[in-house]
Amino acid sequence: MKSFRTYHLAVRFYRETAPLRLQRPLGDQLRRAASSVALTLAEGYGRSTLADQRRFFSMSLGSVRECQAVFDLAGDAVSAPQRELLDHLAASVWRLMNPKR
Repeated sequence: MKSFRTYHLAVRFYRETAPLRLQRPLGDQLRRAASSVALTLAEGYGRSTLADQRRFFSMSLGSVRECQAVFDLAGDAVSAPQRELLDHLAASVWRLMNPKR
């Protein structure tokens, strides 16, 4: 997984958002969803068929969308750089599911 850039981006997102102090249950939900992005990407990366990989990448995108919703609910508690990192992660996961032909 050394060269799996989207996975490394997901790990970075998790590490940068884990210390955020959000009200309960938003903080807990963000940490679960952010960890799910990285974990599901890793599981998908290990699958042998393209269809199976895309299924896991799709689940990972669902967790990214969940993080985006938490950010929306959290309002000003989330910085612009954190939002940009999440947008970059969302685009990267989306590209895994929709590769250029």
